[in-house]
Amino acid sequence: IFVQLETKFRREVTATSRHYVDRLFDPDPQKVLQGVIDMKNAVIGNNKQKANLIVLGAVPRLLYLLQQSSSSMELRTECAVVLGSLAMGTENNIKSLVDCHIIPALLQGLLSSDLIFIEACLRCLRTVFISPVTPVQLLYTDPTVIPHLMSLLSNSLRTQEYITQIFSHCCKTPEHQTILFNHGAIQNIAPLLISPSYKVRMQALKCFSVLAYENTQVSMTLVNVLVDGELLTQVFVKMMQRDQPIEMQLTAAKCLTYMCRASAIRTDDSCIVLKTLPCLVRMCSKEHLLEERVEGAETLAYLMEPDVELQRIASTTDHLVAMLADYFKYPSSVSAITDIKRLDHDLKHAHELRQAAFKLYASLGSNDEDIRKKVPSGLRLCLLM
Repeated sequence: IFVQLETKFRREVTATSRHYVDRLFDPDPQKVLQGVIDMKNAVIGNNKQKANLIVLGAVPRLLYLLQQSSSSMELRTECAVVLGSLAMGTENNIKSLVDCHIIPALLQGLLSSDLIFIEACLRCLRTVFISPVTPVQLLYTDPTVIPHLMSLLSNSLRTQEYITQIFSHCCKTPEHQTILFNHGAIQNIAPLLISPSYKVRMQALKCFSVLAYENTQVSMTLVNVLVDGELLTQVFVKMMQRDQPIEMQLTAAKCLTYMCRASAIRTDDSCIVLKTLPCLVRMCSKEHLLEERVEGAETLAYLMEPDVELQRIASTTDHLVAMLADYFKYPSSVSAITDIKRLDHDLKHAHELRQAAFKLYASLGSNDEDIRKKVPSGLRLCLLM
């Protein structure tokens, strides 16, 4: 009976999905628009419906309608919204959208003069590009795309949020850093660090983090940048204050860490010794989420790896060595965890926590015997192997 009911339900869902797709081909533009709006409402939070619509060929038709100059601006915008919703499904959905050449179609849409449509295209592009299955190189295929995105940054808070998020996810190589740098990323994105929108500030900060990573040219440029009359390094320092969200503190600390490792900031500079290092040590405490502790420890290890004095300071800051011992206490007792998702989460991050602790212990004890003696004996043996 259950099998029959499930089969019947699947047939009904598929028939409904087919009805939505059929309406996209209606000769009456008003009915097509209503069909797209109804489709939008039907796919919200419904991955099964999304998958069915993709299989039944909704994507090529939506892209066709989106690109037609004869389509009303409202219809084109609604098509972009539906495509964005389909992209929020599974990774297979994203693969299907990319295979249908959604990225070139949406990038072409950005040439429109209609801000609402541009924002809908950018929102969809953002969703597609932040997926790990999307080849980021697709952003750089057409050399006119990056300068055009830079020109759209000033249009609205939404364009700023979506574009900076696209940049931060698609900057993966030194070549990508150079392209963004050469097209004015620093001067265009720096003012966004004092935006009234937290989301914009956060995405701009993430951009600087990926731009500065192991990049001397970018880092040397950043130290001289002024944001509303204040040096960029001081803006980052303010973002590390305890009253800021943890995500912001961590990312600002990463920016200063990368600038320091690129020799743009001295290791004995007060913004490193008195601000960045203590912030990263703070992130290692057990009051923070496992992910934050991993990121904090790895960034701290990277910061002090080549500098004995920073290693000495870190080893005496907030009981760091003892704090790291907690990194080996995860996952929690299986019997104490009734939530399978929580157990899965702890198991996944237990390995990352141990790796981060080993990196930090290795960095702490790499140059100084006195510091090595503070490391628990069992771990010292592991580090010497």
